[in-house]
Amino acid sequence: MDSRVTAPAPHNAVATPGQPVPARPWLVPLAMFALYVIWGSTYLGIRFALESYPPFLLSGIRFLIAGLGLLAVLVVRGVALPTARQWRNAAITGVLLLGMGNGFVCFAEGSVSSGIAAVAVASMPLFAAVYSGMYGQWPTRRETVGLAVGFIGVIVLNLGSGLSSSRIGAIALIFAASAWAFGSVWSKRQDMPSGPMNTAAQMTCASVVLIIFALALGERMPAHPTLRATLALAYLVVFGSIIAFSAYLYVLKTVRPAVATSYAYVNPPVAVLFGVLVAGETVGPFDLAGMAIILVGVGIITLLRAR
Repeated sequence: MDSRVTAPAPHNAVATPGQPVPARPWLVPLAMFALYVIWGSTYLGIRFALESYPPFLLSGIRFLIAGLGLLAVLVVRGVALPTARQWRNAAITGVLLLGMGNGFVCFAEGSVSSGIAAVAVASMPLFAAVYSGMYGQWPTRRETVGLAVGFIGVIVLNLGSGLSSSRIGAIALIFAASAWAFGSVWSKRQDMPSGPMNTAAQMTCASVVLIIFALALGERMPAHPTLRATLALAYLVVFGSIIAFSAYLYVLKTVRPAVATSYAYVNPPVAVLFGVLVAGETVGPFDLAGMAIILVGVGIITLLRAR
């Protein structure tokens, strides 16, 4: 979740059909690679960064650097700043997606492995399908089956050792997925900044709220952060925030819903693989079963929406 910043991770419920054909089609596979691999790896990046940086301050610093840096580049290039209304909408969306969504993922990874966190976040499209009903897009009977299957997967995942050992972490991940889903559904119907300016505005606004929240909780900058934690933070800023988040917004507006949301299936196994190979994390049978069931539920909804 990271990561990950205007429709949910698997976001069939918010994508719209009939996207225009991109002027540079070669950007699509590059963007999908960023979503598949880079976003899948950011869960492990968060875990490494948490060795020195507290969770909400980590998210705030990450998005402050990325947001202000991207904003400065766009202003120098002559890109118009968002209107007051667009700033407001970007602030609300950024707080939901990046502040609550990513912030609570970072908090949860203090007690939950990076791979399990990614699996739990994969439930976001299930929440998005429910929230879409607020705008008259209630799930069909078949989509309801997908929702039921997906939420059963969430229950099974909570029975595994990965989440059962930390109920607070489990609650934080479900809250993060729900907030990201609601922000994605809501933002699709609002006047948002265009292109990369949308990315910059959301990250900048979310960073302010995250830093204030972190300071209120008593979080402070580490006196002597480890080199690995600092490098992980830099990776999250450049690759996880600027590159992958921009790719996400580009794909969301460019390709068919089934393609745009396909990274929902890829991120969890990629994150689990990185966690096992690089960090020596372990995954139990309930964890694997929960991941499989969640992805089946997401797949049912995605394929029906694509039709």
